[in-house]
Amino acid sequence: MRVTLFDYGAGNLHSLAKALATVEGAEVRVQEDPVRALDTDVLVLPGVGAFGASAARLEPGRQAMRDALEAGLPCLGICLGMQLLFDTSEEGGGAGLGYFSGKVTRLASRRVPEIGWNTVEDDRTLAGAKLDTVYYAHSFVCRATDPSVVTGWTTHEEDRFPAAVRRGKVVGVQFHPEKSSVSGVAFVQAFLKEVAP
Repeated sequence: MRVTLFDYGAGNLHSLAKALATVEGAEVRVQEDPVRALDTDVLVLPGVGAFGASAARLEPGRQAMRDALEAGLPCLGICLGMQLLFDTSEEGGGAGLGYFSGKVTRLASRRVPEIGWNTVEDDRTLAGAKLDTVYYAHSFVCRATDPSVVTGWTTHEEDRFPAAVRRGKVVGVQFHPEKSSVSGVAFVQAFLKEVAP
């Protein structure tokens, strides 16, 4: 199974690649070209960087990537990667993939960014790995237009926001599974096993 990390120039992808490689038969590669990144069995949008710069790197292949997701290409979007699955962001210009309807806004709380462990409420993202406590590092959150795509919630101070969204074989998570210890790695493994061709 080919698993491709689309690199929008954010830097360290090592811990995420390592977590993905724990699944037997997973062949992990990194690709900087958004169109070439689609020649894969599973696409992963990693979680480090700024929305505007990343959207610019995505732009040449944005429609092709959106079409591939709509056609059933499995995708895991992590933190910023999840935000890129939405329409737009207050963090920067440019368009996301618009696979999920809604926009990305700044966390409505006193302590921003949220960095550290937090719980996931009502998780129903994957049958094979229930989320409980996971690691966050973010200042922006996704506001989904359709609440039915939200498969887990988290609350930081008074702001309740989607911890996870899912439509078809596309999953977005606001937390960092690669930093979330055993449960995070189990989540990545369960996702890859579920969507494996």
